[in-house]
Amino acid sequence: MTELMTVEEVASYLRLTKRSIYRMLKRGKFPAIKVGNRWRFEKNSIDEWLHQKSVGTRAEILVVDDEKAVRSLIKKTLEELGHRVTVAGAASEGLELVKQADFDLIFLDLKMPGVDGAELFRQIRIIKPKLPVTIITGYPDSEMMTQALAQGPLGVMSKPFGESDIIAAVNSFLRINA
Repeated sequence: MTELMTVEEVASYLRLTKRSIYRMLKRGKFPAIKVGNRWRFEKNSIDEWLHQKSVGTRAEILVVDDEKAVRSLIKKTLEELGHRVTVAGAASEGLELVKQADFDLIFLDLKMPGVDGAELFRQIRIIKPKLPVTIITGYPDSEMMTQALAQGPLGVMSKPFGESDIIAAVNSFLRINA
């Protein structure tokens, strides 16, 4: 049986506003069906649409996370879409990479041993103030998150997350910077 989602559910799933969903529907750029007078979305069609939107647009992405499984999931997911992904397991390694290379986007774990993500984000803002950062966190209401937010605009991806969340985060960045 096909899983149908409401406008509210797909907005939450894609981390967009309902207004953005309606705007894309109006332009005919979004896979949807009408059931009665209401829009419905097949989850599989949304996932395929996300994949297609990612193909063809390449980005240089840095992932800084102390968990190997998280780094591997993000790297595998994004490389399958054609992005170039560099990973770092510690804040110090991530900071050196930021100094040495140009990235289009950083996925940054908030809670890491030693230097935490909020402090690393502060240091990144000093070196490259306009570099987009998406914070990965299981602690969205923590003091560290408040410190990260003080450094300026950022994206947030809450744990646990899956491939569709990663793709949606990158697509949001690519739409904003297209």
